[in-house]
Amino acid sequence: MIRARSLYKNPGGYYDIMIAIIDYQMGNLRSVQKAFEYIGYDAIVSREPHRILDASHVVLPGVGAFGDAVLNLERAGLIEAIYKSVKAGKPFLGICLGLQLLFEKSHEGGLFAGLSLLPGEVKRLPEHLNIKVPHMGWNELQYRPNPIFKYLEQSCFVYFVHSYYVEPANSGDIIATAFYGVNIPVAVNRENIYGVQFHPEKSGREGLKILNNFARL
Repeated sequence: MIRARSLYKNPGGYYDIMIAIIDYQMGNLRSVQKAFEYIGYDAIVSREPHRILDASHVVLPGVGAFGDAVLNLERAGLIEAIYKSVKAGKPFLGICLGLQLLFEKSHEGGLFAGLSLLPGEVKRLPEHLNIKVPHMGWNELQYRPNPIFKYLEQSCFVYFVHSYYVEPANSGDIIATAFYGVNIPVAVNRENIYGVQFHPEKSGREGLKILNNFARL
């Protein structure tokens, strides 16, 4: 087990933590790994199911097309490891495309089935509202109390890059929204499953707080 110490001065001393970042050849894996390393946690990037299953925390990041992502997860034999990790109660975090994959289906480029870990679907941002798509840049996070948001500033801005957004079937799963033409869900939580549409690894100090909070779950 990897031993890691948080730069945010964990009062309990050292944590026994192994953070596994799932490598399915979609996007910014190294930047997520570097963010965890910066705050004092060792994190592995792996496409080996047994290493995912050995981890205490699992992260599913990603940038790209939904359908390609599901296909890559299937080809790498990683879907079963994801289900087993969630069923075991491990803290699980989806980032950007990783958040969208948690849901039942996506309308990106057709209709594709997701992991169905949470009920709901993925839709394209509404261009008729005269907003730019993709949504790129900083937006204020409107969040409700949740362990993953501990110690955030009351006015907290995070960084987005996306053209699609999630529409959870259960509004109780939504823990944060952001206004982009309309209020859109940008963070969810149900039991040990968390997901964020924004990129905490690119969101400065507040984003690092979110990753640190996740590592402490």
